[in-house]
Amino acid sequence: WLEEEALHRRAVPHEWWLAGGQACLPAAQMALDLVNNRSDILPDYELELIYYDSLCDPGEATKLLYDLLYTEPIKIVLMPGCSSVSTLVAEAARMWNLIVLSYGSSSPALSNRQRFPTFFRTHPSATLHNPTRVQLFQKWKWTKIATIQQTTEVFTSTLDDLEERVKEAGIEISVRQSFLTDPAVAVKNLKRQDARIIVGLFYETEARKVFCEVYKEKLFGKKYVWFLIGWYADNWFKIKDPAINCTVEQMTEAVQGHVTTEIVMLNPETVRGASNLTSQEFLDQLMSKLGGKNPEETGGFQEAPLAYDAVWALALALNKTVGPLKAKGYRLEDFNYNNREITAEIYRAMNTSSFEGVSGHVVFDAQGSRMAWTLIEQLQDGSYKKIGYYDSTKGNLSWYGNDKWIGKYIQNSQPYLNNMTAVGCMMALAAVFPLGIDGLHVHRRQFPVVCQFRLWLLGLGFSLAYGSMFTKIWWVHTVFTKKEEKKDRRKHLEPWKLYATVGVLLGIDVLSLMIWQIVDPLHITVEKFTREAPKADLDVLIQPLLEHCSSEKMNTWLGVVYGYKGLLLLLGIFLAYETKSVSTEKINDHRAVGMAIYNVAVLCMITAPVTMILSSQQDASFAFASLAIVFSVYITLVVLFVPKMRRLITRGEWQSDAQETVKTGSSTNNNDEEKSRQLERENKELQKIIQEVAFSTYSYTKSM
Repeated sequence: WLEEEALHRRAVPHEWWLAGGQACLPAAQMALDLVNNRSDILPDYELELIYYDSLCDPGEATKLLYDLLYTEPIKIVLMPGCSSVSTLVAEAARMWNLIVLSYGSSSPALSNRQRFPTFFRTHPSATLHNPTRVQLFQKWKWTKIATIQQTTEVFTSTLDDLEERVKEAGIEISVRQSFLTDPAVAVKNLKRQDARIIVGLFYETEARKVFCEVYKEKLFGKKYVWFLIGWYADNWFKIKDPAINCTVEQMTEAVQGHVTTEIVMLNPETVRGASNLTSQEFLDQLMSKLGGKNPEETGGFQEAPLAYDAVWALALALNKTVGPLKAKGYRLEDFNYNNREITAEIYRAMNTSSFEGVSGHVVFDAQGSRMAWTLIEQLQDGSYKKIGYYDSTKGNLSWYGNDKWIGKYIQNSQPYLNNMTAVGCMMALAAVFPLGIDGLHVHRRQFPVVCQFRLWLLGLGFSLAYGSMFTKIWWVHTVFTKKEEKKDRRKHLEPWKLYATVGVLLGIDVLSLMIWQIVDPLHITVEKFTREAPKADLDVLIQPLLEHCSSEKMNTWLGVVYGYKGLLLLLGIFLAYETKSVSTEKINDHRAVGMAIYNVAVLCMITAPVTMILSSQQDASFAFASLAIVFSVYITLVVLFVPKMRRLITRGEWQSDAQETVKTGSSTNNNDEEKSRQLERENKELQKIIQEVAFSTYSYTKSM
């Protein structure tokens, strides 16, 4: 039997937020059963899970580690739970060429490839909260913050990372306070130094102590914003605690309005991932395994999706190594503690993992840490409300408006305007047919109706399609390109204003077309060409005739229409250029709209004069006009709607079974970004060292 992994679970001391393996073990076993029953994943092997309880004690873990290593069978991967055990196991594993994959370790210290070269984790690092915090500080234009932390390694390293990130963002940490057990002095110092934006890093029990002191010092209310960790129990501030002397009412008043960041550990979307289970189906099956136990009283329930996805990450990685190993003359069962080549292949497969799990999209950064979404919540009237999400893989901050993120994405692109664009495009395409109709197909008395029909289709189609796109760009420019001193006056973009703008453009077209039709209606005019002799020897001459849709003052009307629409096209190009760097969630597809406007404008400005020049060559004129309409319509539809369809297919409920089975795309881009960031940091450190060495050399030379 191949693949024996050590899954350490524990009974948790009260200070550890990670609640243990009571739910993680059955979750891992669920994943293992599914993997072993799949014929497309490691078909010639069966995975076996060997587990022990380390009690989250490094000493106990050391004993268990050596028991595992020096008893048969040979182990391929170790899967520790909490950070203290992972630190010991991951540092020692390199000596046995073992990959370590943790499901519950959050310590930032583990993000060190020199110290832990074979370590991966499906639980994100605690520092993942920091990019979200920095994004919020920047969005709300805060340039000075304060911090208060419990003196433990995990919070100290998290705060060190935050300090580095805010410095890069031009934000100052003006006050930095810490405490071991009693936060009273630290809170008083925050009050004394007039801290307003405060980041708190401490465990739940200490959080109650901190906010009892916050109440006493009146360090709460509208003048203050507190940022806390989101993995506390929802009612943490209401729990009776003999360590504090504040009432529940006082605690509730003190914590009101604080913001939390929490790593998303359960995929909120209805997506069938590698295991072919949605997150809700996974929870239902896990609850069945747990025998109906209360999730709040079950250790590790929150982390169970991470343990489940850890087994899947391992299985998919091993499955990915079978081919490359076979090409080198190896098999997975050839692994031993001295075989570095097999370890290197497993490492490469793990490093490029990319699949949809029940905890979300699983991908690792350059340090082997999970990259995930962060949930932003705020305590409002005693309960937590979701206010946004941050995607660390793409750097996207999105505000919460719907339980379905895709629905939010589509909604923010103003779907009714998109519908108008689609309807306008369909009308423009429909105009191609009357453009090709001539007297052969329609009776002469009915031809003026065809003339009017094609004019109205093209006119209204243009107004709906281009008008709705122009409206988006117009309002993005109007609302989101204010001068610096007016930025705080930005208002909500009411949908009715958008629809009213399209209505105005459409009304102008309808009014002008009605006046044209009433005052100078279109009728048939016949253009005569030079008589031609037939090819046959006949005593006749052929008089070529070409029927046109025209009116008495055709050039005047065309000048008015072309002038008005030409100005709209030019203004659209200008606005698209002006707003190309604007970022807004109110209309989140305005860049695509800008591209579509460029396309329509160029084609219209070319087509209009060319068709006028070719008006006497009916075939060439029709071909040029119809192709221009078709190309502009299809390019517009592709630019605006294909990205939305692609997003629905890749993130929504339309995934095919084939797509959902195993997604093994590379996470190279994410890794490259993280490696680039790491190189920048190392470069700065080297520059400091060079400067210090240069200064020391200078001082030594001077003393000589």
